[in-house]
Amino acid sequence: MPQHINSGKVHRLEEIKGGRQTGRPERVTNRLKRLLAFLLTVVLVLGAVVLVVNYDKLNFDFIKRWFSYRTLERGDSGQAESFPFDGDGTSTFASLDGDLLVCSTTGVRLYSASGQVYVDHTVTMEHPVAEAAGHTALAYDAGGRTLLVCRNREEAFSLELAEGEELLSADVNENDWMVVLTRVSGTKGIITVYNDQFGEVMQIKLSERFVMDVALSPDNQTVALLTMGLTNGTFGSQVELYPTTGTSTEEAVPQVSTPVGSEVILKMSWDGYGIWALGENSVYHLDDTGVLTGSYSYAGRYLKGFSLDGDGTAVLLLGKYRAGSTAELVVVDRKGEEQAVLALEEQVLSISAAGRYVGVLTADRLDIYDQELNVYHTLDGTQSARKVLQRTDGSAMLINNDTARIYLPQ
Repeated sequence: MPQHINSGKVHRLEEIKGGRQTGRPERVTNRLKRLLAFLLTVVLVLGAVVLVVNYDKLNFDFIKRWFSYRTLERGDSGQAESFPFDGDGTSTFASLDGDLLVCSTTGVRLYSASGQVYVDHTVTMEHPVAEAAGHTALAYDAGGRTLLVCRNREEAFSLELAEGEELLSADVNENDWMVVLTRVSGTKGIITVYNDQFGEVMQIKLSERFVMDVALSPDNQTVALLTMGLTNGTFGSQVELYPTTGTSTEEAVPQVSTPVGSEVILKMSWDGYGIWALGENSVYHLDDTGVLTGSYSYAGRYLKGFSLDGDGTAVLLLGKYRAGSTAELVVVDRKGEEQAVLALEEQVLSISAAGRYVGVLTADRLDIYDQELNVYHTLDGTQSARKVLQRTDGSAMLINNDTARIYLPQ
């Protein structure tokens, strides 16, 4: 066999061997990349599952606060400079998109966290009330004739009743829908529902039972009425549900009527978990269909303070005696059970719940708790604040007689 043929075979064999040798590391590298990609995918999926399962236990509100208030100057304690507001001892307050709504006997004013005035409406009110939800705040004179609505840092809507009419209550939900309760001679309640463009959706007139309060469902589909009167000769309060999709009607029949005791109900609210009805001796919770899910009795104790703005909880400040500093802070869940209890030995000036937080203000300290009443943050030295307005991002507005300041936990 010629020598050049043998040399050619040898050369091809070397090429084949060399190709096999150089291809093996490439295949190993590709396998390693695929393995790493698979492991990374598994880690990401498990991480997402952990985030979903433990979402309520995690807290990223400090990130929200940083973005919301990054331009706001504040001291080492986390408090911004105080700003003066026009008001008096009867002023009521609401938090609206980080701003402060002040409703007083002399008018309605909206301030930014740094004190800039956006709304300044002079009006006389005897019993000022402030409410806020979504991107809308209401200011009205309970028992009077005036209602003012603020949205987008301006006066968006107003209502002035005629002589002989009185405005009893109003509510706004997270979708910026509004319901107003009024009364005229010959009726025991007129309920008017407005959409987010302030168009009238429906109206109900009742004359059998007194309507004491109203609340709108988060999905705009139902309005809840708190009524009082005689049923089979017995006095009692009840929550009645009416659809907002119906046309205006007189003496409408409720879809559901649920008794909530034979006591006076002080406040009713509707959040994403259902309806709270707070009475003199008990607090009741109903689901979105009007079924009573639980009640909690505090008969024999004094209700010193409350807030119904927690996530699915009611927060009560209860004392054995009307006076004195000894009290219990109680978080009640939707089943009417004590979710958390904290004994307090200091005079509490104000409590406020918002979302997952509960703010408790004493003479020289602000304690912010979670819903299990574990301390989230403490501020020593509140500069004579008399009221706390807790916010869902963990921040709080500290208010005294004529100034306010925001506190941002560090």
